[in-house]
Amino acid sequence: MRIAEVSRNTLETQISVTINLDGTGVSNFSTGLAFLDHMLDQIARHGMMDISVEAKGDLHIDAHHTVEDIGITLGQAFAKAIGDKKGICRYGHAYVPLDEALSRVVLDISGRPGLEFGVEFARARIGDFDVDLIHELFQGFVNHAQLTLHIDNLRGDNAHHQAETIFKAFGRALRMAVQADARMAGIMPSTKGAL
Repeated sequence: MRIAEVSRNTLETQISVTINLDGTGVSNFSTGLAFLDHMLDQIARHGMMDISVEAKGDLHIDAHHTVEDIGITLGQAFAKAIGDKKGICRYGHAYVPLDEALSRVVLDISGRPGLEFGVEFARARIGDFDVDLIHELFQGFVNHAQLTLHIDNLRGDNAHHQAETIFKAFGRALRMAVQADARMAGIMPSTKGAL
């Protein structure tokens, strides 16, 4: 089982993440940010990964530090759980619609961090959640998971729908990429011999 637990404690946040890449979509989130909990649940459910996130942050200032540090810690846990990457599919992609919204996510568990984020949200806030923080979450994740991630919202008029399609597509693309490829058993999916 590819399972990892990582904690991050700073003067701004205390974060604990557990991830099981071979789970069944079970999730437990306590971040103090209900909308973020809802979005993280999409990753777990559609990625078929068990994910737990416990976070306490300086929300009296704003949500930036908490969201960014969750992305960092989740990325660290993912990198630890994926291990040596031998035998994985490596690449993943997904298109997900929700009513008028449609998003595409393509990723490569490459060992190289990179984020391309092509999203123009219909509004700046979803409830009291600042949509700019979605970029910060994924930036923290890719920097520490060491993967290349392209996120494109192709259309959408409702910011909640836009966000939800992004997180669902991310979960599904991640699920595809981490799957074992029987033909690649024990083989590094790279001509370099390393990822």
